[in-house]
Amino acid sequence: MKNNHNLLGNTPKKTYFIPIASVIFSAAVLFFVGRAVANNAVLRSMFSCNAQGLGGVVPTLKVWYQQGTNLSFIQAGEIIKKVWLNDPSQVTIDFDGPVCMQFGQDRNTNAGDCKNSAANVIQLRRIPKLKIPGLPPTNNTLLTVVTDKQGQTKLYTFRVLYANDSPDYHTLAIYPDPPSAKQPSCVREPQ
Repeated sequence: MKNNHNLLGNTPKKTYFIPIASVIFSAAVLFFVGRAVANNAVLRSMFSCNAQGLGGVVPTLKVWYQQGTNLSFIQAGEIIKKVWLNDPSQVTIDFDGPVCMQFGQDRNTNAGDCKNSAANVIQLRRIPKLKIPGLPPTNNTLLTVVTDKQGQTKLYTFRVLYANDSPDYHTLAIYPDPPSAKQPSCVREPQ
């Protein structure tokens, strides 16, 4: 007597259900992941010349309560030497390394602790407004950043906007300007 063991049962020899179902499932996953990534962009970027405002527009940087916002100069290869925040009543500020802490009239970014600055990232976080005597109420503030790359100093200013909605991004990355023969393409020429 022969024992035929058919482990698959009485299924047709060619089944298309599993490959079609896996394709449909994969497409659905990609569709929803793509939408989630588009709605929750984690990175915003700009070239150095745009971030310096050389095109005539002061760049903006949003800060939220839910998460911090990073300002990264890693991609540009620049070291943060000095930072000013005009209204510190609604934003905390932190760095990924040491930053110059000189104050007063005799500031020199190439001496003292400024010589040892090694930060590439600024982290801003929105906080409930503190009452600081003499500081008028504002809807935004100005962040000024001085950087250095191999002896070349750059000045950046960002209009910091206070946001209450869901975060749009968590990092603004500054990239080096694309190579050009004369000057960066965002610089306006005098007419």
